Amino acid sequence: MRRVYFTIVAAGLLVLLAAPLKAQVRFNLNVNISSQPVWGPVGYDRVQYYYLPDIDAYYYVPQHQFIYQERGRWITSRYLPSRYRDYNLYSGYKVVINEDKPYLHDREYRQKYSSYRDRHDQQPIRDSRDPRYFVNKNHPEHGNWMKQQKHDNRQGKEQGKSNKHDKKDKRHGNRDNQGRHLDPQQ
Repeated sequence: MRRVYFTIVAAGLLVLLAAPLKAQVRFNLNVNISSQPVWGPVGYDRVQYYYLPDIDAYYYVPQHQFIYQERGRWITSRYLPSRYRDYNLYSGYKVVINEDKPYLHDREYRQKYSSYRDRHDQQPIRDSRDPRYFVNKNHPEHGNWMKQQKHDNRQGKEQGKSNKHDKKDKRHGNRDNQGRHLDPQQ
């Protein structure tokens, strides 16, 4: 009987502890809009890699690094090599891949997304007017968004202060400027 009781209690604790942990991990992993490059496509709250089919290269969003082949080896760099100097990141098609090290399966991705070469029909984050992208510090509207955030925060603080004074007045009752109670019936 003790063994059954212990098993039930242990299972219950695991369920209780796992739910908040899962929610916390999901939140941290699912949103990285602010770290996506402004040349990335709109519509994705979370991006780990972009595959660039026009040049058969990858971009690793968390580290802001391009990954491309040079002499049969995968190279990581903050910049694309000079051979891609004419490639336009804003107009080239980007395939979102949320998988670890997709370049290790490059042959699969090249075959799967070869039809996306020379496509130029994605809207980049830079051109989006969706306010959720304004959090990105490189978005053209980021400065205006920050001003609005500061304004909203000041308004919220002032509203909080006036609510405090309202509560204080109610707690002490209605009084005239000499501290005498006012009768609302008069």
